[in-house]
Amino acid sequence: MDYLIHIAVFCCIYTVLAESLDLLVGHAGILSLVHAAFYATGAYTCAIIAVHLQWPFPVALLLGCASSGVVAFGVAALSIRLRGDLFVIATFACHVVILGVVANWIGLTRGPLGIFDIPHAVVLGCSLDTGWQYALMALTMALLAWAVVQLLVSSPFGRVLHAVREDDVLAMALGKNVFYFKSLAFIVAGVLAAGAGGIYAHYMRFIDPTSFTVMESILIASMVIIGGAGSRWGPVVGAVLLICLPEVLRVLGLPGSVAAHLRQIIYGVLLVVMMRLRPQGLVGHFAFGR
Repeated sequence: MDYLIHIAVFCCIYTVLAESLDLLVGHAGILSLVHAAFYATGAYTCAIIAVHLQWPFPVALLLGCASSGVVAFGVAALSIRLRGDLFVIATFACHVVILGVVANWIGLTRGPLGIFDIPHAVVLGCSLDTGWQYALMALTMALLAWAVVQLLVSSPFGRVLHAVREDDVLAMALGKNVFYFKSLAFIVAGVLAAGAGGIYAHYMRFIDPTSFTVMESILIASMVIIGGAGSRWGPVVGAVLLICLPEVLRVLGLPGSVAAHLRQIIYGVLLVVMMRLRPQGLVGHFAFGR
């Protein structure tokens, strides 16, 4: 039972990440490879505050989201005016820089040694020290992220994002401040990703830079594209599918080293097949990349 709860926690955490990235990929039409850096910002901010300052978890989580929002604003300011492949490369470079800071600022983040003994989260006086409690909190965060994204994309703000996705030059010609809307979408996505990072840090009680590499950003983007970019349930389907798929390999009894490489191969094959045969994803309607 504990094993299933553990999988459920990660399904919810990655649902938050996929939903937040879908605001950029599916609704604004911009592919970002810096998302794991926002995830890392939230995780490290919460962990540092909890370990060194011992402030309450809600305060740490809010500060983690705020710090990630600031980082997202900086990334947007540096890269949002670029288009196409240049934008993707710029976000990749921003991810490398942010992860480099995390890995080398030994005095603050402990670098490659990571931060351990992160205390359990305490919410409303209740210490979350069991898997099902974290599953409930992660599910609440996933529902909140889903609701926020759906509320935004069904509002005038979302309609402008869709116009930008279809033709940003036309949107600018109609008097819309494209750079403002893209930047605001980046900030919202960064804040939501940081919420997932804070839950991850307190649930695992240990974080290090290897959990937030660029492969993590690619995995999150794969969840969005395979599930269905720009759709209501696509990111949820993609997150659950790509989290549960490795567990099927584990059930088959494959050695860990073989399963790890096979998982990457399966992810790659799935992404290529979906982009070739069904670019709108499993449950989506918007054909990403076409």
